[in-house]
Formats: sequence, structure tokens, C-alpha cells
Amino acid sequence: MFDDILTAIPFGILLAFTIGPVFFVLLETGATKGFRSALIFDLGVILADIIFILVAFFSTNKLLERVKDDPNFLIFGGVLLITYGIISFIKTSKSFREIVREYHAVEFKKGYGKLFIKGFLLNFINIGVLIGWVVFIALANTLTTSKHGVLIFLGTILLTYLLVDLVKIIVAKRIKKRLTPRLIFKTKKIVALVILGFGILLLFQGVFPETYEKNKEKLERISPIN
Repeated sequence: MFDDILTAIPFGILLAFTIGPVFFVLLETGATKGFRSALIFDLGVILADIIFILVAFFSTNKLLERVKDDPNFLIFGGVLLITYGIISFIKTSKSFREIVREYHAVEFKKGYGKLFIKGFLLNFINIGVLIGWVVFIALANTLTTSKHGVLIFLGTILLTYLLVDLVKIIVAKRIKKRLTPRLIFKTKKIVALVILGFGILLLFQGVFPETYEKNKEKLERISPIN
């Protein structure tokens, strides 16, 4: 059991530092809204992860292969991310005065429910997360040795992921004092553009899967890491 926990910890750390829309929004929420708001957002993200784990755990291999190979899922996720990015960018552009008011006023209404749903949906619309958990389950079956090794492995990954996210939130909160209203405004716009970029990439991958794979192989060949 202890060996299974130690084996899973590096994967939890890797998951926490996976660069995606959730990564940027978590840091932005921690820096602009504080620790508790970012934690609520992160709990929504983890709920989506738990649902993905249950789907991956109880689904047949045939269904999982269909999800993995069907470009329509990528197109759907890409369109949703693009829509979310555009709406966030436009909303931020119109709300600079509101950001200034929030910066100088005591915030009584936190909107925790909206943050929780935001975290859940932002993670849930990314079909790549489901595929990632399928991979983790396959690794758990291979690497674990105890009776309930798979559950221990997955649970450790989630717990490690949450603990590392707490550290990221604390770091983001520490820079809050340095954030002026205009810098907050720019940060929100950059996060919206990053999400838009991920959506375009996902959409491109779904519409032109062969071109995407060819370009990916070229980048891997010229990468200095290889």
C-alpha cells in the first residue's frame, strides 16, 4: 500500500503542473479573489476529475477508444473553450470600472457557487482529461501491487494534485498586494486569450487530425529535449 502511494505522488505533481486552461484560471483566481475562492474553484475541478475517473473506471475499452478516436469530441470541446474565451475577454473589457470598485471595496458576496461551477465546467469540457485518467488507470493496474492498489493510486494522485494546487494558490495570493486594478484587468484578458488559444488548438486537432499529428511529430524531432 505504501509503495502504491509513493508511486502515485509524482503523477499527482505532474497533473498539478499540466499547462491548460484550469492552470491559468486557478492562478488568476487565487491572485485576484483570494485563497478561499480559488479553493472553491479547484474543488469544482476535482469533482469533474472524479466523474471522469468513474466513467473511465466503469466504461468498456470500446467506449474509451471511441472517445479517444472521435474528432467530434475534440471539436465540441474546442468550440466551448473558444466561446468561453471570447465571452470572458469581452466581459473583462467591459468591466474595468467594476474591477476598480472590487479592488477598493470590501467584497461581501463571493459567488462561491459560480466559482465551483466554473471550475467544474472548465475541466469537464476538456475530453483530454478523460483520456488522461484512462492512462492513469492503465498505469495503476500495471504499477500497483496491493489489493486495492488502483483506488489507492488514483486517490493519492487526486490528493497530491489538491495539495500542490493549494501551494500554487498561496503563492498566487502572496502577489495579490502587487496587483493594481489595471494589472488585474490585463491578467484577466491574458487568461481569456490563453483559454481561447487552447480552444483553437483543440478545434484544429479535431478538424485536421492528420495535419496536427504531422506537425506534432515535426516539433518532437526538432525539440532539443529529444
